Amino acid sequence: MKPMVLAAVLAVAALPVPAAAQPQAPAGYAPGLGEIMTLTQVRHLKLWFAGDAKNWELADYELDELKEGFDDAIKYFPTKDNMPIGQLVKDTALPAAEDLKSAIDARNGAKFAAAFDKLTAACDACHQATNHGFIVVRRPTANPYANQSFAPKK
Repeated sequence: MKPMVLAAVLAVAALPVPAAAQPQAPAGYAPGLGEIMTLTQVRHLKLWFAGDAKNWELADYELDELKEGFDDAIKYFPTKDNMPIGQLVKDTALPAAEDLKSAIDARNGAKFAAAFDKLTAACDACHQATNHGFIVVRRPTANPYANQSFAPKK
C-alpha cells in the first residue's frame, strides 16, 4: 500500500466513533436487580481489600463504582415486589457510603474499617427490610482476586 493511502486509512481509523454509531442496549433494556447486586458484592469485596491495604486511590475508585451500582438500583428499581428499593438504598446505603468517602479522604484505616462495617450493616438492613434476610453480607475474609494486587503502588 502506498504511504499516502496508508496514512489516510490510519487517520480515518483513529477518528472517534460517533455516539449514534456505537452499540446501544436495546430499547427498554435494564439490568436485573440481581445483576446490580452481584456487581455491588464484587465492589464491596474489592473496596475492603483496597482499604485494608491502605490503597486509598483504589478504595476511592471502588467506592465510586459501588455508588454507581447504588444509583442504578435507585434508577431501575424504585420499587420491586411492592418494596421501595430505591428509597431503601437512599436511606441506608448512601449515607454509609458518604462515611466511607470521608474515611478514605482522611486516609484513616480505623475510620475506614468502622465505616465499612456500617455500610455492610446497611446492606443487611436493606435485605431484611425487603424480605431477603437470607442474604447476609459480611466483611471479606479471603481474597478471591489472586490476579489483582491491592497494595498501593510504590
